Amino acid sequence: MLVLSIIFGILLISGGFFCIFAPINTFMSMEYYVVILLMVFGLFGIIKGIAAKRFGVSFVFSILSFIFGIAVLFRPALLLFTDGILFYLLAAWIVLMGFVAIYSAVTVTRATGSKMWILQLIFGIIGILLGCYTFFHPVVFAITLGWLIGFYFIEAGITMIAASFSTRK
Repeated sequence: MLVLSIIFGILLISGGFFCIFAPINTFMSMEYYVVILLMVFGLFGIIKGIAAKRFGVSFVFSILSFIFGIAVLFRPALLLFTDGILFYLLAAWIVLMGFVAIYSAVTVTRATGSKMWILQLIFGIIGILLGCYTFFHPVVFAITLGWLIGFYFIEAGITMIAASFSTRK
């Protein structure tokens, strides 16, 4: 499971750097990047929850993320709907992901004795701040969309890697 989470994390981080260095391409196909982010994060969370036999808040959030990603990918009407309110949906998802990371860092991983829970807590807070910023300043988000989606990918990848190391025991 550790190797799988590192691979998923590295893929997300690589995708984040691609989005940062190609912001126009990211803007032109932003809904697909968001769908990829939702599906990878959701799939990893589902696999991790089943492997660890933990079916709490993180597991439910992962299932919802994966289902929403699949629904948007295969329903063109949802894709158009997503284009209209993508900024707010992405901001809300990032804030929720941040809260789930903080909840996980405080309750689950702190009990293991690993120091990686601190990194997970920090990136959970960063996720909440990025999501709130996006929610309250959608125009700035629209201008810097490629960079922010890239940062979301990188933040999600680092959170994924940190979570796998912190729950290793």
